[in-house]
Parts: sequence; structure tokens; C-alpha cells
Amino acid sequence: MKGFRLNEDQEHVAKIMSALHKAAGHCPCRMSKDETTLCPCDDFVDSGLCKCKLFVERSIKDEKKS
Repeated sequence: MKGFRLNEDQEHVAKIMSALHKAAGHCPCRMSKDETTLCPCDDFVDSGLCKCKLFVERSIKDEKKS
């Protein structure tokens, strides 16, 4: 999604990716498992807030690197 990037904390990303794999691609932060919870979940797409912090907002510094 434009304006976001993967979290730089590689250990955190690995934990979330493992949880996503175990949950068949569903957000590990959500209790329900349906089409709205597939990563990236509807909450993130609609509000720009990734509750599990897999995706974080790009900073101005990130934009200059691109």
C-alpha cells in the first residue's frame, strides 16, 4: 500500500509472518477468520492502521531513499 513499508524490526516481522502462515494468511491480531481478515486486512486497507505492526508508515527519510 502506498505510504507504508514493512516494519524494520526483522524479528517482529518474522514472528508476524510465522503467525500469518499458521493462520492461512489471516491477520494474527484478529479473532475471526474470514475474507476481511486476510493480510492486508480490511482494517488496514480502510484506516491505514496495521494493528500487528507488520506495516508501518513511511517517513520522509524513507521517501528520500526511494
